[in-house]
Amino acid sequence: MAKEVHSTSTEGYSTTNQIRDFETTVDATGEEAPDTLEALLAAYSSCYVPALRVAAEQRDVGDLGEISIDVTGELNDDDKLESVAFDVETEADVGDKADDVIERANELCKVHDALKESLGAEVNL
Repeated sequence: MAKEVHSTSTEGYSTTNQIRDFETTVDATGEEAPDTLEALLAAYSSCYVPALRVAAEQRDVGDLGEISIDVTGELNDDDKLESVAFDVETEADVGDKADDVIERANELCKVHDALKESLGAEVNL
């Protein structure tokens, strides 16, 4: 199985991505749409939500209810991503199982797995 995306740019730095029946736009300058790093951070946190839900169930925490993640991507002097941090809030109290849930969510999140090790999010739950 493979994942396929068709990307087209007719001019400038904006790219339209066809993903199955969905269309998204990414603008490298961030003027007309999210920029490339913002799109990456959004994909990362969007992947982390279901990973947290499954991890909480597997670690006997139960249903997390509403989850919100504030994502910070720090840039280096070359405007490249240097670090990622997640500040996670859940409706449910995870108590002393937070580290277990984070460890399991890191194992489950496909975007986390795809990033180079130094860019794995520092997670505060």
